[in-house]
Amino acid sequence: MKLFHNPASPFVRKVMVALIETGQLDDVTLISVAGSPTASEQMPTAQNPLGKVPTLIRDSGPAIYDSRVICRFFDHRAGGRLYPESHLWETLTLEATADGMMDAAVLMVYEARCRPEDKRSEEWVESQWNKVSRALDALESRWMSHLSGPLDMGQIAVGCALGYLDFRHDARNWRKGREALAAWYEDFAGRPAMQVTQPRA
Repeated sequence: MKLFHNPASPFVRKVMVALIETGQLDDVTLISVAGSPTASEQMPTAQNPLGKVPTLIRDSGPAIYDSRVICRFFDHRAGGRLYPESHLWETLTLEATADGMMDAAVLMVYEARCRPEDKRSEEWVESQWNKVSRALDALESRWMSHLSGPLDMGQIAVGCALGYLDFRHDARNWRKGREALAAWYEDFAGRPAMQVTQPRA
């Protein structure tokens, strides 16, 4: 199988961590691509009409895309450990929360990179950060018992979201006032799968 990959993408990192945690990394060949919403010519548009990574070419069948779909595919292939039936809806909701954080954080980066300076909206950027901030507060107040439980895809997604905040928005100091979440992340970020997938430009 082939995975269109960019080491700066938190969504790609999610898939990479899932691959490592389920012992399937050697089953995939990575294809490095780089692009943006305004420069998609190097992105896998023939395989994914949205022109996004991650995109997975399987041994048979059409390409699949969106990190949630790809992670679910690999988890099913490995026996279903990362989406446990005992708390499936909580895991999916936590993953969706983390993905929303990553969406907003990536859009903040694109606003600066892809839009001419005179057309950038600080109000819009702050509205994206407000989504991230509300999600962080929810993680701190409602999700710590789940985050502290057995490994699942919700935890992986949150770990990758927080890692992306450190990578691209460190000045925002997401840890302030969220001591439990910060302590959890310090421990989770030490997992070998997280260490070897740290984002880089």
